[in-house]
Amino acid sequence: MNLISVDLGTTNIKTAVYDQTLQMLHLLSEPVSYQKSGDFVEFDAEQYFSMVLSMIQKAAACGWQSNGKKVAQIVLTGQAESLILLDRNHRPVCPGISWMDMRSLEECSELSAAFSRTCCYHTTGQPELIPTWPITKILWIKKHRPDLFQKTAHYLLLKDYIIFRLCGHMVGEHSIYCFSHYFDITKRCYWKEILDYCEVKEGQLPRLMPSGSIAGRLQRELVLEGTGLDTDTKINTGTLDHFAGMIGAGAIHKGQVSESAGTVLSLAAFTDAPVFDSGKIPNYCGPFPGSYVLLPVCESGGFSMEWFKNQFLQDVSYPQLNEILRSRSSRTPLIFLPYLTGVNAPDYNENASGVFLGLRSYHDRYDLALAVMQGVACMLRKNLECLKQSGIRIEKIISTGGGARSPIWTQLKADISGYTIEVPADAEAPCLGAAILSAVQEGYFSSCDEAVAACTSVGHRYAPSNDPAFEQTYRLFCHTCSALEETFRLSRENFSHF
Repeated sequence: MNLISVDLGTTNIKTAVYDQTLQMLHLLSEPVSYQKSGDFVEFDAEQYFSMVLSMIQKAAACGWQSNGKKVAQIVLTGQAESLILLDRNHRPVCPGISWMDMRSLEECSELSAAFSRTCCYHTTGQPELIPTWPITKILWIKKHRPDLFQKTAHYLLLKDYIIFRLCGHMVGEHSIYCFSHYFDITKRCYWKEILDYCEVKEGQLPRLMPSGSIAGRLQRELVLEGTGLDTDTKINTGTLDHFAGMIGAGAIHKGQVSESAGTVLSLAAFTDAPVFDSGKIPNYCGPFPGSYVLLPVCESGGFSMEWFKNQFLQDVSYPQLNEILRSRSSRTPLIFLPYLTGVNAPDYNENASGVFLGLRSYHDRYDLALAVMQGVACMLRKNLECLKQSGIRIEKIISTGGGARSPIWTQLKADISGYTIEVPADAEAPCLGAAILSAVQEGYFSSCDEAVAACTSVGHRYAPSNDPAFEQTYRLFCHTCSALEETFRLSRENFSHF
């Protein structure tokens, strides 16, 4: 039997086929498009599902051609917060709202006034109410588009929607709903008080299940002959992409911190219970029964490099950029604050913005690219320091995602953080991690420990140089962040008039 793992990415959708030993047979990837206007970032939910279905069918056919085996499970991982509103006929009432959409700042303030920070933190595990959370978008719809609010019969997150379209059941899973801001992470149920405030009924939300649960079986009309897909193919809820990446990278034990170096940069560390003492670190239900994960998330991680490359290095590929940076002699280092989307752990300053400091006439676009990498590395260290202050033991970092493919960037992270960074041999850790959950659920392995031991290995290892110059750079980064706090506030007030 084969397994199909689907990563519902922000930048790309990926579909991988694995056999029972978790050997990858085929991998497909397709880019995702968005409609962007100011703070609005939307997407076509029907088109997104059509892409997913087409990729599943193509991947299944490739697997069938390789070994002639049926597909036992389709397991899902990917982004969490993107919101889809359906009417009574299960059709979208408006475009899907991406997690990148920032329209709901005022609603964040309203909810913060109605629910104390302590209450929110100890209920949802989230230290700040930010526009990323779906509850703020729902309140925005209620206030600004009452017509859509009245038409909405179901509120689904993206993974829920794909599950529904595949098996016909509205099901959500715990690790994803930790990002909704209407889920109680200790009781593992919906947070009724905040839903009541926003006039959302629990009946409008999907049934909740643990990570790695079977939501249903593939609907008959989606079966395609010659693919190995049939109505016995199970739909597995999987888990959040960051958590799947932890599993696929082998970072499932204490002392190992997983870094997801994708569009969003995140750190993840397992713990036995929520940790609220710092007041800064987000807590989530983990992918294993009773587990929790501390997960500081930085929206401006890999996104900062994507932005810079799209604006200033369109003619240079990422491999070329790495070679150019490797060949250059050192120059006066620049400081870059990677706050292009404002809010980032552990500071959560919605007024913050991107800043280059130290520019001279001899600097060029490659110096700025290196500064972007360095700024993200400094943000990584700030979050590592916060984890340490909360009692998390850190022995090494295991890095996955597109950023981990850059030797220059990964070495910078090791130098600035002071920790060894390992990059797994399998670059598609989220797909592999989701497949591991599926394989264990199907009984191909007795446990995740057994599957991880059999299927993961280190591809590259980056040791820190211990050069004191990197420590000085980090201190200057932190000082710049602090010194500009009032400036950020004033600049936001000024630019809001335009």
